[in-house]
Amino acid sequence: MFGLSKLFSSKSVQKQPIITALAAYRSAVFAVGVDEKFINDVELGKDRSLLISLTLPFAAQSEMPAVAAFVSERLNQVVTITACVALPPQCKFKKIKHILLIASGKGGVGKSTTAVNIAGALKAEGAKVGILDADIYGPSIPMLLGLVGAEPSSKDDKQLMPFDANGIKAQSIGFLVPSDDATVWRGPMASGAVNQLLNETAWGELDYLIVDMPPGTGDIQLTMSQKVPASGTVIVTTPQDLALADAQKGIAMFNKVNVPVLGLIENMSHFLCSHCGEPNHVFGKDGAIKLAQRHGVPVLSHIPLAINIREYSEQGKLIALDNQTTVSKIYADTARLIASMLYYQQPHHDSVEIVITDD
Repeated sequence: MFGLSKLFSSKSVQKQPIITALAAYRSAVFAVGVDEKFINDVELGKDRSLLISLTLPFAAQSEMPAVAAFVSERLNQVVTITACVALPPQCKFKKIKHILLIASGKGGVGKSTTAVNIAGALKAEGAKVGILDADIYGPSIPMLLGLVGAEPSSKDDKQLMPFDANGIKAQSIGFLVPSDDATVWRGPMASGAVNQLLNETAWGELDYLIVDMPPGTGDIQLTMSQKVPASGTVIVTTPQDLALADAQKGIAMFNKVNVPVLGLIENMSHFLCSHCGEPNHVFGKDGAIKLAQRHGVPVLSHIPLAINIREYSEQGKLIALDNQTTVSKIYADTARLIASMLYYQQPHHDSVEIVITDD
């Protein structure tokens, strides 16, 4: 899939300096540089600029301007880089290549909002994305995606069709149960419902299926973690001690069922003062960092307590898709990092250390 099909179509383009420059690029995403096998084509433009086309094995299209700037400086030549995303063909489930669980030790930390925006950011990075709302007792995905009142459909009376929200395929128990009704189910029944939603939805081909897990570490969460063939999980927490104590339980649970914990997302990390612009750590400071160090996992991002996240969510919109906002960049950085970690942890690739830095 990633062969050099048309590499260096112009005979006047020298191969090795370009490969060397791309390999030297480093970021949290490209921890080992841009691999030569990612290169699809290199052409020399009429103005003597280089036009490089890449095929990426993980979602990271918005990294390309930084890669182009780096290569331009190294080669002392104007470089433009474009990229498409095509993950390796191995699938975790049916035609789904990765299943990512977004979890939390407790409710109220913004897990569902984080899940939909990570899904949106992965879509913006060039991937085919779906989201499954597994929070049986409090499904939030229909509201967050602007799909309240949407009614499910089926083409063959066997599989449900997923809903489409900004190009993201979505499924939720909230589409099947009235929003004002209480779901009073015991654990096995709730787990069975999620299993049905996963198995009986016509997802089609997906690069990433995001699963918005129920909060907590009880029987439902444990059963789902064992049954869903997940590539990894991300734990969402807030900085205060109570949330961190529950997040620690979440890490322990996933370790017991051998689901890789990719890292923590510290939501509501700080509030930016509208007057002075300084961060105000209203819920505490460095809590996620200390917890991450204790368990040997990274903090993937610090998402601020921002009023526009609430405003977008209440309107059924994804702030991650609005690249004019500061928060959207944070979600984009987080999505690229998660996607690259899922790629580099696979058996086909040597293990690498991905260093998370605070910009």
